[in-house]
Order: sequence, then C-alpha cells, then structure tokens
Amino acid sequence: MSNAIKVLVADDHTIVRQGLARLLEDQADIRIVGQATNGRKAVDMAKELRPDVVIMDIAMPRMNGIEAAKRIRKHLPKTKILILSMYSHEHYIHELLESGVSGYLLKDSSGRDIIRAIHAAMKDETFFSTSISKVLAETYRSPRKVSSKAERYKKLSNREREVFQLIAEGHSTQQIADTLCVSISTVKSHRVRIMEKLDVDTPIRLFHFAIQLRVVDPEL
Repeated sequence: MSNAIKVLVADDHTIVRQGLARLLEDQADIRIVGQATNGRKAVDMAKELRPDVVIMDIAMPRMNGIEAAKRIRKHLPKTKILILSMYSHEHYIHELLESGVSGYLLKDSSGRDIIRAIHAAMKDETFFSTSISKVLAETYRSPRKVSSKAERYKKLSNREREVFQLIAEGHSTQQIADTLCVSISTVKSHRVRIMEKLDVDTPIRLFHFAIQLRVVDPEL
C-alpha cells in the first residue's frame, strides 16, 4: 500500500526486533522500512528513510533510546516515536515525555496494544501501556522523588551523554574519538567534565553509575 504507515524498528536484541517486525508486517496498513541494531543506527536510518513511526528500545548500545529519540525528534519533528522497553523507571518516562515521544509501552505488552499505539500516534494521540499509566498516575498523586543520580545525569550535555555511554560500554578513548569524529583531547576533556558532574572518581564507579541508571545493559 502506497499510503501504508512506514515503521522503523530499533532494538539490539535480534529476536525481539525481528519478531516485532514480523508482527507488524502482517498488518495491511503498516510497512516496515528498516531495522536498526543500536541507537546511532536508528538516528541515521531515520534521517535516510524518514519513517512515520519509530519503535525503539531504551537500553541500546552506542546511543541509548533516550538520546536517539531526542535526535530524531530534532531532525524529523513529524516522525512519531514509540518506546518499547523492559524498564518503567519514572525518570525515563518523564524525560522521554519531555522530548515528545508518542507512547511508552513495556515489552510484555500485547501485539494488539503495539498496533493500537501506532495508530494512536498517527492521530497525534499518546499511548501508554497499563503499567506506565500507573506510574504516571502515582506521580500526580504524590510529590515526585528523583534520585540524586538521575539529577546528576541530567546535568550532562547531549554530547557528554554520548561519551558517557561509550565509556561505560568499554570503548577506548581512540574508539570514542573515531566514532564521534572528534580529537582524542576533546574526548579526554569530556571525560573529565563527566566525572566531575556525576561526582565519580574512577572508571569503575562511572560504569556502576551507568548500570544503576540503566544507561547501559550489563549483559551487552
């Protein structure tokens, strides 16, 4: 169908990504235009393919879903973004909503809910799975408590968040410089500022910080 909804799926887990793509391809009004294995590829493919909807995970290598969503929204404001994640942490939900995503579902959501979320997004509506709605409702019923780690992470610039994730994933300074097309000294400067803002003094503590905030998946 020429007027089918064009969808890009981004998830580093092959079974999840391919399974979701097959589910959606069975819908007459949905067409899968691409599959991305990490956040950076999701951004690049979105720019190239200009999908109507991007469905992505949060915990992805090279660039997490939060930063990828922000970049896609910046370059393609008409593209709708749906988050499909294992995590229902409050600081994720609020930061993603502030970036303008059209929905947030947990990976235990039914296929019907995912399809409903896509159609809702195309109508400029927002869709949440039941668990996410409960988190949001609880937030409005009681004062929001944000962890000190989440507050410190918010102090990082977009580029510092990129460097932070790549460091936490174990990439060398040279590899980070090559990935971001910057000098080694620039990466080192970012590293110093990141550790100051996060109040960590060793690479191990920085890695633990990233794990606790689910910025990286320890199993990757």
